[in-house]
Amino acid sequence: MKVAVVGATGLVGGEMLKVLEERNFPITELIPVASERSVGKKVSFKGQEYTVVSFEDAIVAKPAIAIFSAGGSTSLELAPKFAEAGIFVIDNSSAWRMDPTKKLVVPEINAHTLTKEDKIIANPNCSTIQMVVVLNPLHQQYKIKRVVVSTYQSVTGTGKAAVDQLFAERKGDDTVKKVYPHPIDLNVLPHIDVFLDNGYTKEEMKMVNETKKIMGDETIAVTATTVRIPTIGGHSEAVNIEFENDFDLEEVRAILEKAPGVVVQDDPKNQVYPMPLTAHGKDETFVGRIRRDESQPNTLNLWIVADNLRKGAATNAVQIAEYLNTNELV
Repeated sequence: MKVAVVGATGLVGGEMLKVLEERNFPITELIPVASERSVGKKVSFKGQEYTVVSFEDAIVAKPAIAIFSAGGSTSLELAPKFAEAGIFVIDNSSAWRMDPTKKLVVPEINAHTLTKEDKIIANPNCSTIQMVVVLNPLHQQYKIKRVVVSTYQSVTGTGKAAVDQLFAERKGDDTVKKVYPHPIDLNVLPHIDVFLDNGYTKEEMKMVNETKKIMGDETIAVTATTVRIPTIGGHSEAVNIEFENDFDLEEVRAILEKAPGVVVQDDPKNQVYPMPLTAHGKDETFVGRIRRDESQPNTLNLWIVADNLRKGAATNAVQIAEYLNTNELV
């Protein structure tokens, strides 16, 4: 099983190598891939060093699976070339997510739709993934009408340069390259990705559109406000869910406790609730502050936290690869 990691020298690419190693994915040969300026660099995997190769050399090497984390324009250009060579591409960018001919996959929800013909598979947006793994089992039971979500997203979602900016600001260092339009330390930016004509950001509309596609239900109304905060452990979300049918809180907790990939942390009397600090480095999605919205019927409030580099990116991609392997699609 040859596996290529495209964008292996980046923040998410490094996390993908770590997750592949931790989950003991059955790799016989690792092919780390990056842009020309990184070719020849070394990356570590399972105690060995591997040399980064070019995109062209990676295609010639014919891996079974290529996990991409190299940006949208790179994916649009190169993913079809890998696919034409018979290689499964699992792409972490937004390039293919809303393409009607491509599957947008969260394994706990819709991996069963994958076939041998799905050579390019889209990995959803980080903030969408952690929300839908919690929403989906509740939707099956109570049918969701509307979701209102406000996010509190880690600077790691922007990449290494954003992490560098945060810590440079903390030290009072003005020399580091700025990736945000305002300071991020001791601040909150209600601005993730570019603003669109409707006044929402691209990140907010990703959550709207991807949720419907992954859950296979265009009738679910979603509205989002996405916010960048000066943390590095993961993304947090305050989610308000209106159902068609009423619910029992204990049943809600029981459903979530059984949901794959979900961990309930809901003991507010003892200050137990999900936080980025405790979600950091974990593959699960954590949910707490489970309570009824007392302002209107059939409505629930939740607090959802996950490590955006893990379940929000690398882990979800590796789980897709595991599904392809386990079900002999690859």
